[in-house]
Amino acid sequence: MKMVRAIIRPEKEHDVRPRPRGRGLPRHDQGARLRPGQAEGLQVGPVRYDMLPKVLLLLVVNDGDVQKVLTVITDTTKTGFIGDGKIFVSGVDEAVTVRTGEGL
Repeated sequence: MKMVRAIIRPEKEHDVRPRPRGRGLPRHDQGARLRPGQAEGLQVGPVRYDMLPKVLLLLVVNDGDVQKVLTVITDTTKTGFIGDGKIFVSGVDEAVTVRTGEGL
């Protein structure tokens, strides 16, 4: 299994949220809004916005579904401008259900 962490623009969250289920992908959880990583902010006239909000999406998927998840997220969130976000994929060694204590 793999953990997919996608940091995206908040206005794009509603574009990607219904798509995973419609394409046979798992439900995902939304995390807190984050500060930007390397995004340099936005200049509107004399006002500069350095702290662009982001949303963190978390998904645990089977190894064979990773590319499908990446495609769905990038296709629905890409604007072509700085600050579109990042996606991180890492291995999941173990998962435990808190209520029952059982592993997945």
